[in-house]
This record gives sequence, structure tokens and C-alpha cells, in this order.
Amino acid sequence: MQRNSVFYILAFCAVICLVCSVVVSSSAVGLKPMQDANKILDRQKKVLSVAGLMAEDAVLTPEEVGALFESRILAVVVELASGKVDANTDPTTFDQLKAQKDPATSRAAEKNRAGVARIPNKGLVYQVSKTPLDPNSGSTGGLPPGQLDQYIFPVEGKGLWSTLYGFVAMAPDCNEIKGLTFYAHKETPGLGGEVDNPKWKKQWKGKMAFGPSGTDPGSWGKTKVAVVKVKTDKDHHIDALSGATITGNGVTYLLRFWLGEAGFGPYIQSVAVRPS
Repeated sequence: MQRNSVFYILAFCAVICLVCSVVVSSSAVGLKPMQDANKILDRQKKVLSVAGLMAEDAVLTPEEVGALFESRILAVVVELASGKVDANTDPTTFDQLKAQKDPATSRAAEKNRAGVARIPNKGLVYQVSKTPLDPNSGSTGGLPPGQLDQYIFPVEGKGLWSTLYGFVAMAPDCNEIKGLTFYAHKETPGLGGEVDNPKWKKQWKGKMAFGPSGTDPGSWGKTKVAVVKVKTDKDHHIDALSGATITGNGVTYLLRFWLGEAGFGPYIQSVAVRPS
């Protein structure tokens, strides 16, 4: 066969494409467990970070991160509509994002500014313990009030170019915000990407999601915390991101959605510690 013939060239290209596709496919399949493990590790780091248990620039091994997470974080699955804990669903294997995409385990959301299309029937809530957990307790119902330090809720919503996925940490009263962080987004670096800026994230600590500090959760109504250009409410307002109004609005809307009635609102109302 002549090497400069059309048939030879086409056959050669086909063989090269086949070999490359096999190599790429094999690599994707072989590396998937490692990729999944890295995703879990990254989310554990973000949960620990927003809970104040781990500095963002801390250098820990995967084993150390996993051990710290298991010693201080208890995950529970809740039914979003009722706010009740589902003790029959294993939180270690429950995937909220996967459940959200499956029509069998989710429902269509009413039109909302957060851009959330579907709401999972169940959600994952992380409870932070003040002291190391008992590894033999096997609790799926939650921490006792005296041991609970804060709640961490997963949140998501549309920014300018992407969906932002993150966590918001709240005090036991489910009103005071302890921190906010995002683990995935594709916003513009230097603009919307400033949601990752430690200085901006630091503003969230101590803000009130609903009413002023000390108010009864039953009187909160809608979520009031907001990213604004002009701060007029020291309890609820966060400085806007320069040149990233849409991303800032997106953060406001996603928090209002997931802390509201369509999200974790019913659970928040049932567990929030009332002021004495």
C-alpha cells in the first residue's frame, strides 16, 4: 500500500483517532474514583473552613481533613417540605445535587430570582459540634442542643456566567450568619470571582439573615440579608462587589431562596433556638 494514497492516509488517521479515544476514555474511567474523592475532600475543606475549624490556607493531608471532619461534623438528611429529619436516609451516601437532578427525587421550582430550576425533596444539613463526636453514637437525628455550635446549609444559585455552589454557616438561632463560602463557580476573576476574596467573605460573619439579633424566629418573615451598593442596614447589608452587580445580586437571591420556605426554611423554623 502506498503511503501517500488517500486510503492509507484515511486509515492511518482512523487508527490514531481510535488509539487516542481509547487512551482518553481509559484515563477518564481510571481517574474518576480519584476525581470523586478529590471533590469530597474539597467540600469537606469548605465545610470545615466556613465553620471556622480550618483556616483556608491550612495545609492538611486528606487523612487529617477527613479525621477532623468526622470528629466535629454531623450530617443529617431533612425533608425540605416538612423540615423533619429523615433518619432512614444515610447522609454519608446521600447526594443532594444528584437528587435535585432526578425527577423522581425532586420537584420543579416556581420561577425564582436565584435561577433554581428544581428542588430536591430532601436536603443535607451539616451540624457542627462544640466537642469531638462520639464515633460509636451512630446518631442520625442530630446533635443535642448543648453540643450544637452551628448549622451549615448548602446553597446554590445563578451568578453572571455560572451557578455558584457554596455553604452558609449559621448560629444555633439560625439567624446570625457565621460565614459564607463557595466551592464551585465560573465567575470572572477579579470581578464576580471576588466572592472568594477573604476580605469580602469576612463581612458576612455576624450579619443577621432575618430579623435583628434576639428576635423570635416566628416573626422573621422573609430573608433580609443582602449584597448592596449602599449599606443602610448594619445588621443585614454586605458591600457589593465592584463591577459585579449581577453576581452580588445572585448571592442575595440564592441565600433568600435556600433559607426561605422553598428551601431549608421549614427546618430552620423547627430547630432555631428561640431567644430566652
